[in-house]
Order: sequence, then structure tokens, then C-alpha cells
Amino acid sequence: MNQYMLSIYQPDGPPPEPEILDPIMRDLAALNAEMREAGVWVFAAGMHPPETATVLRAQGDEVLVTDGPFTEGKEHLGGFTIIQAEDLDAALHWARRLTAILRLPVEVRPSQS
Repeated sequence: MNQYMLSIYQPDGPPPEPEILDPIMRDLAALNAEMREAGVWVFAAGMHPPETATVLRAQGDEVLVTDGPFTEGKEHLGGFTIIQAEDLDAALHWARRLTAILRLPVEVRPSQS
């Protein structure tokens, strides 16, 4: 089985109001349970806002440490799920379900391990 990272991108700014977010989180929990039952779910995590990031860059023999996200943009990595799937088509099946629930872009990328 191959592992795939399903990266969830969300717009910058405050999260949606509870009346919008609560049903999404309920449906997400149900999908995560279904993925566990199917044996594809490895782990998932939501991320703190991008302004909590710390970036390290090699500068010659030094390492420069800066606050804030690696890149500035209108969207940021909001969370991710790692799954095991037979192939890309199987991974895309779960990613389609995830993006339909979240209504956010989901990037699917195979792991090299």
C-alpha cells in the first residue's frame, strides 16, 4: 500500500461561524471514522493559523529563524490527512469525499516512503 498526504488549504482569515463549521466538523468526523473502518486512515491533524509558524533557512553557515508562514498568500495549509491506498485512483476517491465535505481545495500527493 502507498501512503498519500491529503493537504487541506483554507482561506486566510477567521474560521466560519459555528452554524457553518459544526456540520462540517460532524461530517468530517464521520468520514474519518469511515476511513478508519476501511483501513486507509493513518492519521490526521489540523494546523494552528499560519502566523504561529516559525521558518528556518540556511544562510551560508548560519540558520536564519523568522516568524510567520513560509510564503505569503491568500490560502494556507489548514490541516492534512495521511492515508494508505492501493493507488492514486483510490486516494482520489477519499480526497473527493473530503473536499465535498470541507468545500476547500485538497491536494493529493504520494509519499516517497
